[in-house]
Amino acid sequence: MKIRIAVLFLAILPFCGAAVASESVDEAAARPNILWLTCEDTGPHLGCYGDAYSHTPNLDALAQRGTIYLHAWSTAPVCAPARTAIITGMYPSSTGAEHMRSWVPFPQRFSFYPQILRGAGYYCTNNSKEDYNLINNGRVWDESSGKAHWKNRPAGKPFFAIFNFTITHESRIRDRPHDLIHDPNKVRLPAYHPDTPEVRRDWAQYYDRITQMDAMAGEKLREVEEAGLADETIVFFYGDHGSGMPRSKRCLYNSGLQVPLIVYIPPKFRHLAAPDYQPGGKTERLAAFVDLAPTVLSLAGIRPPDWMEGHAFLGPYAAEPQPFLFGLRGRMDERYDLLRSVTDGRYVYIRNYIPYLPLGQHVAYMFQTPTTKIWKELYDAGRLTEQQAYFWQRPRAPEELYDLRSDPDEVNNLAGRPEYREVQARLEKALRDHILATRDLGFLPESELHSRAGTGTPYDYGRGRTYPLPRILQAAEKASSLNPADLPDLISFLDDDDAAVRSWAALGLLTQGEDAVKSAREKLAARLSDDSPAVRIAAAWALGRFGNDEQREQALQTLAPLIPYENNGPYVAMMALTVVDDLGPLAADLRDIVEKNGHPEVAPIHNRFKDGIPRLAEHFLQLVSP
Repeated sequence: MKIRIAVLFLAILPFCGAAVASESVDEAAARPNILWLTCEDTGPHLGCYGDAYSHTPNLDALAQRGTIYLHAWSTAPVCAPARTAIITGMYPSSTGAEHMRSWVPFPQRFSFYPQILRGAGYYCTNNSKEDYNLINNGRVWDESSGKAHWKNRPAGKPFFAIFNFTITHESRIRDRPHDLIHDPNKVRLPAYHPDTPEVRRDWAQYYDRITQMDAMAGEKLREVEEAGLADETIVFFYGDHGSGMPRSKRCLYNSGLQVPLIVYIPPKFRHLAAPDYQPGGKTERLAAFVDLAPTVLSLAGIRPPDWMEGHAFLGPYAAEPQPFLFGLRGRMDERYDLLRSVTDGRYVYIRNYIPYLPLGQHVAYMFQTPTTKIWKELYDAGRLTEQQAYFWQRPRAPEELYDLRSDPDEVNNLAGRPEYREVQARLEKALRDHILATRDLGFLPESELHSRAGTGTPYDYGRGRTYPLPRILQAAEKASSLNPADLPDLISFLDDDDAAVRSWAALGLLTQGEDAVKSAREKLAARLSDDSPAVRIAAAWALGRFGNDEQREQALQTLAPLIPYENNGPYVAMMALTVVDDLGPLAADLRDIVEKNGHPEVAPIHNRFKDGIPRLAEHFLQLVSP
């Protein structure tokens, strides 16, 4: 009987792309339950991480029994791409799903990790946020809702269960009324934030929400204990990215990517632990969100499939510790940008590929936080320190390097300093190698990403011979260098066969400023009629900002027909509106067409990011209002 069941167990696995060693009924029953307690917008601001201002008794107690990961990074500093990395074990830049609340097809031959677990006999529940940027290939969860619970599983089945606490979300930092628990006068402010009552209150309320979340986590842990399952259940706790405060969320600093990660493995399953796991201990091992899916599969006795890009850090299929963690940012809400970052646990290296834009672009949702508003007001009034003002300035540095040991707030940029040349070169090479190895699709304009994939998937396009990533990456590096020596190459790139290269060339000229645009005005003007809308938009941006009167008028005439969603789709429309909004009063002649097309009725497939166009339009209309 045991043999028959083992054969049946193996027979159901091929569809999910993973294999499990043959096991008896007794061995199957010995598989661990796995509980993930997750929260939103929370950095490692817990008592067990040494934060004396924080009050987190339940999570501190869990840490006393388990192990704290000191260097755990989300893959992205905002929820949707971060969750996309978790559910796949792949980098969103590899699948084309890095942009906030995009909706991208996933190769049919791949599966989300809960599908693999379910195929192996686990009962899988998610309570309750999904928010993936990839289209599901079939049923993912046994149940995913506010009622999902491991208690509902069939008898004898091991469970995998997620409970996600939203009380710590960015929106809950600023909701009022709220009776403060933490004293705002005692909070430690990071060096990049101004010291004002508004900022102190937001930080204090952030800590209040963490305390409330801690109580919720304690309640879920008690449920497991009261059911007599504590000795059968491996527990993870982590946040989905750094804090929801501005310059953490949406930014590739350690403050935006580092999360708390606590893992508890009961004695019965201690054989599944890695050598660095110590009850009540801490580990320096680097852990990334792309590692979570292969790790949970490994704990369940399943060999992670080869297409997963993460590495298991627990279980029989644990890999060797990795030397680096990587972060990414593309479009977040209505604002486009492109950044990549890497850390070795001590140093953080950031590459800004569109340094023309400030970090503090006007994201409507972020500007609802009082800290954001007062911070920008003080910048406009010239009342900030250099470290506090950097968030709002343009152009920003193409490269940033920070030593977390001496500068945990990441405000002293070491990039370019001779004494850090070797550190910078090592991290820069690691990042470039990673971009090429993962076939990073973020270097394509979002409209090009989808048009090139056609009826296939961006992932498969990225691994085809027609994606010239090394050439595109070279163009992006030169476009963002701010080095006048790269100007001749940028001008020549305007004639490249690839539209992405031509787009980067125009952006590079814009970034280098008026003299650079003046030296290439005729070539830029020719690109106003380019076959690619992305190239037309980039050329119009450069000429709209730095062209003569005639060329500026031509640029606006180029942008106008690209604004309507109905004719262009969301990606072209949002990028065109991004440029119009950045031009501000220089594009005032487009006021009527923006107003007319600012609130389109989008197709269901675009519903996840339907607010982008209205938010851009509303901000531009405020800038040019009579």
